[in-house]
Formats: sequence, structure tokens, C-alpha cells
Amino acid sequence: MFEAENLRDWIGESVVDQDGDKVGTLESVYFDTSTDAPAFATVQAGVIGKKLIFVPLNGAVVAPKWLKVQYGKKIIKDAPSIATDGELQASAEPEIFEHYGLPYQTGSGGERRLGRR
Repeated sequence: MFEAENLRDWIGESVVDQDGDKVGTLESVYFDTSTDAPAFATVQAGVIGKKLIFVPLNGAVVAPKWLKVQYGKKIIKDAPSIATDGELQASAEPEIFEHYGLPYQTGSGGERRLGRR
């Protein structure tokens, strides 16, 4: 995993799947609000009607020109997404985690799990 303070350096770089196939371009990073660790990236994908697809950052690695995530292209392309000018709604957070088989839990006071920076 890469250091959180270096995330801005990777915005605009290619995101590739576990096999090295390009999925899209890194658009932004969402942090886990309980740990302040990078949790998900949004990847800009699509030629027509571009959208931002959510992909987990657990196990992600970086190289000089790409960010490699630990999921296949098919599961990523079928993941929940938002419009390029959209915002993640709190009600959509559980669906993103569920899509990747990850546990979802809000904060003790019902706080959101993901925050964009």
C-alpha cells in the first residue's frame, strides 16, 4: 500500500486491474472516516457517458505510471458508480462495500464510512 500523503501524486494516472489491464484513470480517493486510511478510489471510465466507478484500495500497489488494484476488470466495471459531477450519497455506501464482499459498518453514532478528500 502507498502512503496517504502521496495520493494526490497519482490523480490522473492509469488504474489497472489485477492482471494489468487498464480500467480507467484515477479521479479521487475516499478515506475511511474511522481510521483516516485510504479505502476506495474513484476511477473515471467509459468513452461515452463517462462515470466514476468505486474500487477498493486494499492491497493496491503503485508503479511510476499506474495504480494496480487487486480486483478484476469485470467486477470493477460492474461496481456502483456516480456521475463525473456527482456525489456519493450515504445511502449508497453499503452497496459499494457489498459489491466487493467487504464488511460495512457505520461509526458508533451512525456516521458515514467514506469521506472524499
